[in-house]
Amino acid sequence: MYSGYMLDYEITPSQLASILAEPEREQVVLLDVREPAEHAVARIEGSILMPMGDVPGRANHELDPDVHIVAICHHGVRSMNVAVWLRNQGFEKTQSLRGGIDAWSALVDPTIARY
Repeated sequence: MYSGYMLDYEITPSQLASILAEPEREQVVLLDVREPAEHAVARIEGSILMPMGDVPGRANHELDPDVHIVAICHHGVRSMNVAVWLRNQGFEKTQSLRGGIDAWSALVDPTIARY
């Protein structure tokens, strides 16, 4: 998906689902920036939990700036803030999941609990 041009700040649930469904897809890190209790209720399998408040202290140690990162929260507000912050730190391939885990559950995977 990334080929040198600037990605939009947001990715829709259907766009992300299409990328994740590709058998030979690029590496995508699903960065869940919600709190542990929220992550316990509903999560996309394989996502990495890094609460928003932990991102500044952990990002440069645990994330690769050359990998496509999709930040996820409940409705898309926290993840957008994290995506903007990460991009300002040089993580240019970071996007926020539009509508968050709630939209993912409603539009892509209804087996994920809504809260």
